[in-house]
Amino acid sequence: MTGPLAGIRILEVGHMLAGPYCGMLLADLGADVIKIEAPDGDIARRVAPHHVGPHNTYFASLNRNKRSVCLDLSSPDGQAALGRLAAGAHGLVTNMRPAVIRKLGLTYEALSRHNPRIACLALTGYGMDGPYAERPAYDYVIQALVGIMALTGDPGGTPTKTGYSVVDNSSGMMGALALLAKIIEGKGGQLDVSLYDVMLSQLNYLASAYLNAGEHPARQKSGAHPYIVPAQIFETADGHLVLFISHDDFWRRFAREVGRPEWAEDPRFATMAARSANRERVLDEVAAVLRREGTARWMERLAPLGLVVAGVERLEDALEGELARARGMVAEIPTPDGVLRVVGNPIKVQGMTPAYGVPPLLGEHNVELLGGG
Repeated sequence: MTGPLAGIRILEVGHMLAGPYCGMLLADLGADVIKIEAPDGDIARRVAPHHVGPHNTYFASLNRNKRSVCLDLSSPDGQAALGRLAAGAHGLVTNMRPAVIRKLGLTYEALSRHNPRIACLALTGYGMDGPYAERPAYDYVIQALVGIMALTGDPGGTPTKTGYSVVDNSSGMMGALALLAKIIEGKGGQLDVSLYDVMLSQLNYLASAYLNAGEHPARQKSGAHPYIVPAQIFETADGHLVLFISHDDFWRRFAREVGRPEWAEDPRFATMAARSANRERVLDEVAAVLRREGTARWMERLAPLGLVVAGVERLEDALEGELARARGMVAEIPTPDGVLRVVGNPIKVQGMTPAYGVPPLLGEHNVELLGGG
């Protein structure tokens, strides 16, 4: 492996998303990530209905560039093999429930006898200890508990889940940061990162408004920003447009372009504070203007002015679009059964050309790493 993490070895005992995503980010940057799987493998190997040869596309999206060993960690032989692997590893990441983590010896307390410098990351729902520690946690549940669902969707509608696994992905990234920080420190130890804590921390300024001013965050129509106006989704003649006008100079440019130069001087509209105070009037006026033309036409007119504006695209449009292509964000991995297409790593390292290897087959590297089948 090449990259800034070349020479770093990480053990991953994970399943589904948060742990494997954490491991994959590190593997993409050059770490040697050894995925330790139970005899029946990570359940992610069986999630999606789509395959390229033996590769399940869900599993492939989270496990490229790794090596796989198959171990029964509940057995003495499995524990002995885990100890040998831990002796040569810099870190370990797991995302199981605390009781299982402890039972399988995946803590610093258990592994430090093999390697006192190993950094052990536990990615759990609610932390290694505490009143919720052993409750099962999924992306859906965490979004419900921290207030994300209550904040998402239009007022008066049902609470809404985000359209992708924001909790698991965010926690995987936070876990990678935590693990690298401890590895750099060089002392070894236990890291406790919970999905609940990660998402609560990401509600930063909304939480601050409540904690310091007693302001109760609420859903905003059309996904509007709570303070900045206009900053939301608008209907156009043929679709939708996101417009985010964050300061008064942008407002003046917008007003001139849409044929309403008087908005730049109107005391109800001219400043950020005034637009916030007159939210409904401003939004009604802007919405009426934007409905007159299609999304593409508004992009042609507004984007060259430096305004923060975008059409509301579908995922497939983004994946096949020029920006993803220019950024190298869709990669192709050749396999004997055809090309496996994956989303690339978002971290660009000067002088490093990303290399994406096929996800490992279950236990593919047992002989290489353990000397046995």
